[in-house]
Amino acid sequence: MILRALFFFLIIVPFLIVAIPLQALIVALKLPFWTVLPRAFHRLGCRFLGLRVTVIGSPSTGRPTLLVSNHISWTDIVAIGSVAELAFVAKQEVSRWFFVGLMADLQKTIYVDRTRRSDAGRTARQMGQHMADGNAVLLFAEGQSDIGTHVLPFRSALVGAAQHAMEAAGASEVAIQPVTVAYTRLQGLPVSRNERSMIAWIKSKSVGQNIRDILGGPVKDVTIAFGTPLPLTANDNRKRVTKTAENQVRAMLVALNRGLPLPHTQDR
Repeated sequence: MILRALFFFLIIVPFLIVAIPLQALIVALKLPFWTVLPRAFHRLGCRFLGLRVTVIGSPSTGRPTLLVSNHISWTDIVAIGSVAELAFVAKQEVSRWFFVGLMADLQKTIYVDRTRRSDAGRTARQMGQHMADGNAVLLFAEGQSDIGTHVLPFRSALVGAAQHAMEAAGASEVAIQPVTVAYTRLQGLPVSRNERSMIAWIKSKSVGQNIRDILGGPVKDVTIAFGTPLPLTANDNRKRVTKTAENQVRAMLVALNRGLPLPHTQDR
C-alpha cells in the first residue's frame, strides 16, 4: 500500500498536472490524437491498481466500431482503456462524480440517462456521430455489472439506436465487436468465487469499501479478449446481431475462467 501511495504522488499526480490541461486543449481543438493521453493515463492506472493486463485479439480499427462488452468492475474501464483507443458509454451519474466526471469528459464519454427513455435517442445520435467520424465506442451491453462468472443478457436498444444514427450520419455500416473482460488470477493464483468480492462491484458494499478492497488487494490478472467483428447495416436485425455478440462474449468468458482455448478472437 505504501508503494502504491508513492506511485500515486510521485508519478500519477505530476502526470495529471500536465495532462489534464493539455487534454482539455486537445479536445477543444478537436485534434485527431485525443486518445493518446487517456490511454497513457489508463496504463498508469493499471500499475497503480495492480492490474496485469493480457490482450487476446485486437480492437477493430479504421472503421466505425461499436464494441460490446461484459462488465465486472469499474477497473474494467482502466484495463480496456489501457489497450484500446475509444470512448465509453456511461450512466449520467458518472458525469457528476468528483474528478471521475472530469476525466470521463476528457475521454469524450457519452452519457445515457437510464431514468429517461427518451434520452436514448440523444445518446444514440452522439454514438452514431462519433463512430461515423471513424472512432470506436464501447458499450457495457449488460446494462449493469456482475461478479464475472457469467454474462447477463445484452440489451439491444442502444445497438439498434446507434444503427439508425449511423445511417443518418452517412455511414453504411458499423462493426459490432464483442469484447470479454475476465479476471483470472489473484497474486498468480486462480480466482475463487468468494474472492470475486475483491474485484467485482458487489452491490451490498459502498463505493468506498469497494475501492479499499481493490487498492488493498493483491495483483490481479485481467484478460481483455477481442472477438470477431460483426457487420451491422441499416437493414440487419439488431437483436440477432446483439445476441450473436452476447454469445461470443459468454463463450470467451467461460473459456478464460476455465483456462481453455478461446473461440471467436480477432487475430492480432
